[in-house]
Formats: sequence, C-alpha cells, structure tokens
Amino acid sequence: MNNVFFEIKDGCTYFKVKVTTKASKNAVTGIKNGELLVCVTTVPENGKANEAIVKLLSKAFKCAKTKLNLISGEKCRNKLFRIDEVFDFSKFVQDMNSKESNKKTKK
Repeated sequence: MNNVFFEIKDGCTYFKVKVTTKASKNAVTGIKNGELLVCVTTVPENGKANEAIVKLLSKAFKCAKTKLNLISGEKCRNKLFRIDEVFDFSKFVQDMNSKESNKKTKK
C-alpha cells in the first residue's frame, strides 16, 4: 500500500485528497492508498464543499488559504491540490499519527 500522498515539484507541493461530504464533522481522517482522507459537513453544491476543504486544510497545515489551490477534481471526490511553497508534511503526519494514538489509548 502506497501512503505517499504528496510530491514536491518546481518549488510547490502537490497532494491528493479523497473527500467525503455531508459528514458529521470536518476533519482530516488519515492517509490511504496515496490520498489524504478529508471529511467535510457541507454538501457538494456550488463549490461549498471545496471552500470547506480549503478552509480545513489551511487550518490543519497552518498555511494561508491563498497558498492552497485546487488543481483538478473540482466536481469529484478525488482532488489534486497545490501549496505554493515547499511544505514539510512530516510534522503534519507525525501530529496526525499522535492524535490517532491518543484516541486508541483513551478507548
């Protein structure tokens, strides 16, 4: 299973996202098959879900919304995004794994 979901090219970071809309909460839920898994509560109408995804990702990555660009997949679940800088996902993935470990130990 390939969990590498991003690529750095020409000073930008490209990453794949698989989206679940109409979810119970907005969250980045993991990485699977080379895609970042994202859930948003909004419906996929008139770009509302895409806006919610950008807002969620900018908060999760601690980067400006203006640096996040939807490259492809505007009207489908599988999307390709670009961050207009080299982004180090290692800390993000480490934090995500740490949160997941904490959830498992609390149960």
